[in-house]
Amino acid sequence: MTDPHPAEAWRPSAPQENLRARAQLLRALRDFFARRGVLEVETPLLGSGGSTDLHLGSLETQTGDGRSWYLQTSPEFAMKRLLAAGSGSIYQIGRAFRNDESGRLHNPEFTLLEWYRVGWDHQALMNEIDDLLSDILGEPAAERLTYAELFDRHLALNPHRATKADLGLALARAEIEVANPESLDCDTLLQVLMSQVIEPALPSDRPTFVYDFPPSQAALARIRPGPPSVAERFEVYVRGVELANGYHELRDPDEQEHRFRCDLEARGAHGLPRVEPDQHLLAALRAGLPACAGVALG
Repeated sequence: MTDPHPAEAWRPSAPQENLRARAQLLRALRDFFARRGVLEVETPLLGSGGSTDLHLGSLETQTGDGRSWYLQTSPEFAMKRLLAAGSGSIYQIGRAFRNDESGRLHNPEFTLLEWYRVGWDHQALMNEIDDLLSDILGEPAAERLTYAELFDRHLALNPHRATKADLGLALARAEIEVANPESLDCDTLLQVLMSQVIEPALPSDRPTFVYDFPPSQAALARIRPGPPSVAERFEVYVRGVELANGYHELRDPDEQEHRFRCDLEARGAHGLPRVEPDQHLLAALRAGLPACAGVALG
């Protein structure tokens, strides 16, 4: 029988050179933000509210007094409370936790860089990310495409107008089989096309920014009226891997509360556990979140 606890199992899996490279990376990141006058902060890992997002799993725990807490999937809600209290532009390098995420590119516990720029929109923040990727990773200037331009280039498809039938034909042309496609909504079919057709075709010699998503994929982003209406959100791909997700941030507390309710309805329809919305975030939005843009880079 194999020993489940071999003598060398205690050894860390990280090589020494990786630890040194990580320390150097963290110094470079802090220098980058210090030069730009962005304040470093640290927020709690435990919160009374979790992420209601259908695609994010919150890890839940209890303290001795019987209260339930959530390990944060990102520091976003707590950082927005600081912004509403007048912190100005801030950043954080910290741990995040996401249930049911494991694999070659994912781990339930990981390090996240998140920052917010007061008075900026998502276009200005993309400029700064371009600078960061150049300074830290030596990447060339990124290509920028709207979500619609990306689908037109790779699939000759308008994602803002496409029907389920259109998306089904696109999947068939790409020879992608999806179980019970009739039960899936347009956003899910678009995501299948994005992950299976578009992402593998993204350039490896420079980053790609994809921005202005369908409103149904807004998450925590503002929606700009159309036609077509778009969510002022972006994703950043480096060497074919999605590294960051950012927004021109939603500031309307009523709209945010509505989105929480819609998330919970969707979670219930998919048999997922209920997650308590973060009431402190809603209170901060009612107090007044300054116009800002934010991004999480994992």
